[in-house]
Amino acid sequence: DIMQRTGYEGLAISTLVAGILLILLGIFKLGSWIKYVPYPLITGFTTGIAVIIFSSQIKDFLGLNMGVPPADFVDKWAAYGAAFPSIHLPTLLLGAGTLAMILAVRKWIPRIPWAIPAIIVATLISYFLDLPVETIQSKFGQIPNQLPMPSFPSLHIPAGKLTEIAMDAITIAFLAGIESLLSAVIADGMMGSRHKSNCELIGQGVANFFSILFGGIPATGAIARTAANIKNGAQTPVAGMVHAATLFAIILFFAPIVSQIPLSALAAVLIMVAWNMSEIGHFIRLLKAPIGDMTILAVAFLLTVFVDITVAISLGMILSSFLFMKRMSEYSK
Repeated sequence: DIMQRTGYEGLAISTLVAGILLILLGIFKLGSWIKYVPYPLITGFTTGIAVIIFSSQIKDFLGLNMGVPPADFVDKWAAYGAAFPSIHLPTLLLGAGTLAMILAVRKWIPRIPWAIPAIIVATLISYFLDLPVETIQSKFGQIPNQLPMPSFPSLHIPAGKLTEIAMDAITIAFLAGIESLLSAVIADGMMGSRHKSNCELIGQGVANFFSILFGGIPATGAIARTAANIKNGAQTPVAGMVHAATLFAIILFFAPIVSQIPLSALAAVLIMVAWNMSEIGHFIRLLKAPIGDMTILAVAFLLTVFVDITVAISLGMILSSFLFMKRMSEYSK
């Protein structure tokens, strides 16, 4: 969404600023403030983002013959509806088969990272049967098998985009901090450990800053993947380092093979990621919460999906502040 509005330059600048903001938040020991962000607000954001991720994968999952889908949620689905007659059956069957395998692995072999076997099988089927489906290589070209040299991005701000980029930076920092610290809290609950919130923020800030130097995009800790990692036996941060080293090895030695991954299989993986991220059970339970919490949940979700996540954060935090003051006044009576 940010790239569509401001281009990669805008995204790069936003991420650099967000990285600096996260580092400053950690230095000034503001990581513990996470406990003051209302849970309905966080759930509304995450479920809304999950809906957006899901929506962004429909074109590749169905193999629709259309251009780049619009950024706006309603326009996107209207475009999908118009392009629906162009659905590509081999692409749909491969994507649906990948999704079915993911569900089977999750149910019967939960200790195996579900995305890996699903992607491998889908890629082998596509390659050996020579299926007429779009792959990473056919759409984007072959994945390079080496890291780019670090370079500082252009700091040229597109005309009239300064305020927008600044708000995007705050949004990235807020979401990265929230998601990462929530991941750490969940990991603590599963392992009986205790994370250092300020160190986490500094680490996330440094990671985002250097990600852009290598042509990357914003990054954050992921709740679903953290939980899956722990369920598979991870006990220390070394597990995350091994994961990163494995990805690096894949890029370095298997880039030509990875380039053959069908986009419909990747879409199936991201659809499952969106489902895991949606926290649908918590979302439904919060719909039965007191009216104040339910309102914050609905506002955060609806604004994230139909308007803009920056607006959702701003208005959500304002509503949360009013609800907090209201409850404090009731307790003081």
